[in-house]
Amino acid sequence: MDFNEPKIMGILNTTPDSFSDGGKFASIESSIIQANKMFNEGADIIDVGGYSSRPGADDVSIQEEMDRVMPVIEKIKSELDVVLSIDTFRSSVAKEAVEGGAHIVNDISAGDDDSNMLSTVAKLGIPYIAMHKQGIPKTMQENPQYNDVVIAVFEYLQKKKQECLDAGIIDLIIDPGFGFGKTLDNNFELLYNLRHFKLLNIPLLVGISRKSMIYKTIKTSPESALNGTSFLHAFALKNGANILRVHDVNEAKECVKLWQQLSHR
Repeated sequence: MDFNEPKIMGILNTTPDSFSDGGKFASIESSIIQANKMFNEGADIIDVGGYSSRPGADDVSIQEEMDRVMPVIEKIKSELDVVLSIDTFRSSVAKEAVEGGAHIVNDISAGDDDSNMLSTVAKLGIPYIAMHKQGIPKTMQENPQYNDVVIAVFEYLQKKKQECLDAGIIDLIIDPGFGFGKTLDNNFELLYNLRHFKLLNIPLLVGISRKSMIYKTIKTSPESALNGTSFLHAFALKNGANILRVHDVNEAKECVKLWQQLSHR
């Protein structure tokens, strides 16, 4: 994938309880309609997830996660020529999804929650997205603590880079993990200092779409946070984001096009 042009990853949650679009795409039919919409709007990657990682989310079984994502991945694979990502922290789900047609594993735990994940991804020979989080989704926002959030996240991802290389993973993407065990101030500190993460010489994914750092700051709701999302997407692009993980593909593509007009001057 050529990162001279920033890429757009469309979010496809097959869960009933995701924070922004919970339940909208829980059926195969609605998921395929949404996948086609994102594809037609220019999504470079479609990220399929069956385990809600919103703060306070309940655990689901491996079988239930597979039952949610596998029919969707297989259907999209048969209909659309698009890069597919599986959003999971479980190696067994990752393996099944890749064998069913996924091309990338997007892991919110960077292998910390499944000791077999890194070796599984290495054997599959596919790109891997390693994200930083503090704690587990159910409790991660209760009282996150850092001496310096930028240094902590940078050092964690630097360590993960080496662990992935040692495991045999060649194509790595990093994600600072906005909203995953971070306060609002932590999130903005990370975004403001985003360019420092380019020192790791790894493509950088930013996932801030409609998150609480936006809607709580401007006192609105996830459903009304598109304008704020677009503003921060522009800032992320200016500071080195290679992939934007988004709910709204068309608007994100517009941000990329406008940013390119500015950056090529």
